[in-house]
Amino acid sequence: MDRLRLATVWLGGCSGCHMSFLDLDEYLITLAEVADIVYCPIIDAKEYPRDVDVALVEGAVANEENREMLLRVRERTKFLIAFGDCAGAGNVTAMRNPLGDPESVLARSYVDTAEPPSSPPVAAGIVPILLPRVLPIHRVVNVDLFLQGCPPSAPRIRNVLEQIVAGRRPPFDDMVVRFG
Repeated sequence: MDRLRLATVWLGGCSGCHMSFLDLDEYLITLAEVADIVYCPIIDAKEYPRDVDVALVEGAVANEENREMLLRVRERTKFLIAFGDCAGAGNVTAMRNPLGDPESVLARSYVDTAEPPSSPPVAAGIVPILLPRVLPIHRVVNVDLFLQGCPPSAPRIRNVLEQIVAGRRPPFDDMVVRFG
């Protein structure tokens, strides 16, 4: 059997989902026996690879970089799992949506509430170009599975990965929802 090509991606969010992934502890060693982690925030891959079997994508789509990355991930991945509530609903990242358009958000962050006030660093390329609204992943690309939780627990992530490694579709319940 070919080794599973697994990726994890972190978009706009708190990184809690990746912390739960790392909480898999010894299971990560077991997983490494059957899968290659080909892209992840904790490895030094510069470009998202082609022919990825499964990608766990955390976070919401908040800016152009997130959107471009997510489109690339979907194009190059067979089975995409949105994991965590930010991926499914925007959650913490989408808290900026009520503030209005990106210019209002940046003004609030860098001018109105900053001490001393400064200019938003967008022109310098430090802050990526914000989208008009933060979006959950399924509003940008097709998602095959949604793993709920803020963050989803390590045992829940392990259960889903074990099913996939075994060549089965993960069972659906109140925490695992089929999109596609």
